[in-house]
Amino acid sequence: MKSDRQRPVAIVGGGFSGTIAAAQLARRGIDSVLIEGGGRAGLGTAFSTTEPAHLLNVRAASMSAWPDDPDHFVRFLDGQSPADFAERRSFGRYLRSILDEAVASKLVTLIDQRAVGAGRDTRSWTVELANGDTLAASALVLAIGNQPPGPLGAAAAADSPRFINNPWGPEARAAVEAAAADGGDVLIIGTGLTMVDMVLSLDEAGHQGRIVALSRRGQIPRAHADTSAAQIEVGEVPTGSVSALWRWLRRRSGDLGWRSAVDGLRPHSHVLWQSLPVAEQRRFIRHARPWWDVHRHRIAPQVAERIRALVADGRLELVAGRISATDAVEDGLEVTIRRRGAGTGQARKFAYAFNCTGPLGTIGRTRDPLLRQLIEDGLARPNELGIGLEIDENSRVAGGQMLWALGPLTKGRFWEIVAVPDIRVQAAEVAQDIARELGR
Repeated sequence: MKSDRQRPVAIVGGGFSGTIAAAQLARRGIDSVLIEGGGRAGLGTAFSTTEPAHLLNVRAASMSAWPDDPDHFVRFLDGQSPADFAERRSFGRYLRSILDEAVASKLVTLIDQRAVGAGRDTRSWTVELANGDTLAASALVLAIGNQPPGPLGAAAAADSPRFINNPWGPEARAAVEAAAADGGDVLIIGTGLTMVDMVLSLDEAGHQGRIVALSRRGQIPRAHADTSAAQIEVGEVPTGSVSALWRWLRRRSGDLGWRSAVDGLRPHSHVLWQSLPVAEQRRFIRHARPWWDVHRHRIAPQVAERIRALVADGRLELVAGRISATDAVEDGLEVTIRRRGAGTGQARKFAYAFNCTGPLGTIGRTRDPLLRQLIEDGLARPNELGIGLEIDENSRVAGGQMLWALGPLTKGRFWEIVAVPDIRVQAAEVAQDIARELGR
């Protein structure tokens, strides 16, 4: 069924990016329709967790959804300190309250369907929904967020239901419960933030077997501490060269402490990233990113202590290495792991294996039907690095008309655009740009 009403704006994706974009448009008196087919409107993947062990990786003081009201989330918590690392489910309730208020204003309409395609004529976009309905909008915003990781080659070769490729889906939740029930050993591929979440989920479910967390370097996120950012002007920081920036950061870390030095770069991250030629950006991703990620994207101290305790108890083993073979066996998987520096691999049986290597890194391999169709039709295109869509300084998608992108889809241009403090500013700027285009 085709809707006869043309909306000013259609937003695809109901996580933080899409929700705040809709709320920002509502503040400007602009109608929008928010399309979210995963049942997570106002939550997204990150904040749909119900587990109290899953904490925010940023202190409450920095988590307001509104750039012009920095204490908004702290007031919502009503009793917690701004320095606390609140539960992610609390932030989910906060975000949902913002969405509920926007819906109550009659300026935001929720559609519980998945967007599977879109096309543009001279005056509007037509968005196709999974149930066959279509809707028209003057402007289209892509706020799809992080996507499930791609297949892992040798790790997934067994093609077994015991290998869970999407750690954020319902199959993963069921596998966590099953692993806790049978007590078998678990393999987690990847040692970043997703691994931390998975370990906490297994522990909360009562899993008593051993957990092996594997990555090429075996590095895990560092913990926050009571330090403050060492403020610095962007002109004092080397630009255009990964090596020069890395040497500078090492010296400054030695003088001030690495947390203060790293946090001091946060206000300048977009400028520094854009100062790098594409070849240098690729070099950063290939060589420096693993080290930057574990120091930049840290975890709450109490979460870090829990991980340390699991390691000390022998229940969690962190391994640097890679998988050379995977075979399905009775009641599990036989995985051959070659540790870093070892000449041969060692086979070991696991009840389940989880792909926690992080979101899809190559946008051209997306399995999202809307994104895939937009790229195939030339209405959007990957950026030079292939890690996001090509956009301009206003987050407008190259190849499209009246088409914007938000959040992780824009990391090719901005790099650090996956956290609330960054996306809230981008959402406000996009809403203002749309208002200008609509003459509001």
